[in-house]
Amino acid sequence: MKMDEDKTVESKEVEDNSGKYSNEDKADVLEGETCPICGNKTLILMETQREIPYFGKVYLFSMGCNSCKYHKADVEAVDTHEPCKYTFNVKTEEDLKVRVVKSSWGKVIIPRVMTIEPGEASNGYITNIEGILTRVKNMLESVRDTEEDEDKIQKAKNQIKKINKVLFGQEEITITIEDPSGNSAIISDKAEKKKL
Repeated sequence: MKMDEDKTVESKEVEDNSGKYSNEDKADVLEGETCPICGNKTLILMETQREIPYFGKVYLFSMGCNSCKYHKADVEAVDTHEPCKYTFNVKTEEDLKVRVVKSSWGKVIIPRVMTIEPGEASNGYITNIEGILTRVKNMLESVRDTEEDEDKIQKAKNQIKKINKVLFGQEEITITIEDPSGNSAIISDKAEKKKL
């Protein structure tokens, strides 16, 4: 993130996914920028760098508007990686703890459940397999609660049951991430990595 020379950049501690502060993660924060959605000067830009074991250093970027609640985040590897495809079979509850780096360019594929396409609204994040499944479950619950078509409601309910069984270690599932930017990874010896 390129900061203007006349702007004040403040370093702050940042929260990780667990809501705990990390002593090693300091973020450069720029407040009072113009929001691209609502036009108010309430946009906060943040940039930090984090070391991901077995993947390397990454930059975490985010912007959020206090007025309209617009949010955008991404992950970018410091080192250049080739376009990649990771496939991981979730078989046990222990597999839910496997670390995942997903850039905004990463496409998440869960066969017969959901495909999360990259695009303008897509965010990058660092999470684990359980976090990916929880995001998918939340999207399915939204479909279940807002859809009017009974077939789509029933399909969403069945997919939520499947995700719940996986989360409780009662069923297996495969997760694939394809990323033409090379900035995504499933960090496990059990993950299969191929060139895209």
